[in-house]
Amino acid sequence: MKLSDFDFDLPEGLIATRPARPRTSARMLLAEGDRISDRRVSDLTRILRPGDRLVLNNTKVLPARLFGTRQRGEAVAKVEITLLEPRAVGWRALAKPLRKVNVGEVIRFSDRLSATVAEKSEADLTLTFDLTGEDFDKALAEAGVMPLPPYIAAKRAADDQDRTDYQTVFARHTGAVAAPTASLHFDEDLLNALAAKGVEFTEVTLHVGAGTFLPVKVEDVKTHKMHAEWGRVTAAAADEINATKRAGGRVIPVGTTALRLIESAADETGVLHPWEGETGIFIYPGYRFRVTDALMTNFHLPKSTLVMLVSALMGEERIRAIYAHAIREGYRFFSYGDSSLLIPHPQG
Repeated sequence: MKLSDFDFDLPEGLIATRPARPRTSARMLLAEGDRISDRRVSDLTRILRPGDRLVLNNTKVLPARLFGTRQRGEAVAKVEITLLEPRAVGWRALAKPLRKVNVGEVIRFSDRLSATVAEKSEADLTLTFDLTGEDFDKALAEAGVMPLPPYIAAKRAADDQDRTDYQTVFARHTGAVAAPTASLHFDEDLLNALAAKGVEFTEVTLHVGAGTFLPVKVEDVKTHKMHAEWGRVTAAAADEINATKRAGGRVIPVGTTALRLIESAADETGVLHPWEGETGIFIYPGYRFRVTDALMTNFHLPKSTLVMLVSALMGEERIRAIYAHAIREGYRFFSYGDSSLLIPHPQG
């Protein structure tokens, strides 16, 4: 299984730099087995059935990109920081340029927020901030900006609108440095309309890390090592999903992050268990899905692990046809782009 098997040509103009407004007006490619139809996210109320369960990732994105300065005597240098993940003490972070900061130096981001460089490696560093808890959260919210994906950040800077656009309406638990972007298409009205139809919801938490944007660098994809991300499936969430399976309903994760988490928490018989920890699950063709019946997801980067995941769900040839249709019909790609609902084996 070669990396080139998951490559395709994507016109630059199809990369979305802003989301659809309203959120639910985004286009949605519906793939049911061999059938493809062009719909809208708002059509979910007519597509999903009573007893279906959507699994939502309720992680909350940090404004993890910070712009600060460090001072040595009279010399002042600008430093850009991207927080990656919390550690037992401090935060692992990227610095640009890394060479301009040394261990022990203080980087000041605002009147309220500064950090000391506790450790430094060739690739990243560890920062200890002068604030903790709610004080840290408030100061970070004031000083930081949303960490837009590199393919958007290359085209424009993050702004205040991204604080809303790049956050789901059900974000609750802070810790992600990238959004679970399939969930950005939902608003409260759609959630209420789906609930009124009998569609059920379960929330899980997977803190999406910056590693989600790392390219695959090996030609034999089976040798690729996934980045690890922290997640939690509560006992109540596991019970809800298991009850849906027993009742014959469909379990449909919204986004690859929710899918990877519930597949990590399921045993070989398909029973979900309470789970907490780091998952580095890598799903590629040949994987046997334990819990997932369908997936709502955006359109992904060529040669990415996420294209491999949807290929595992739908089949490689089918995904090639789905992506060819999406490109031909002008669907918008990536984090702020359009959606797809992938149902490998439609029922009824």
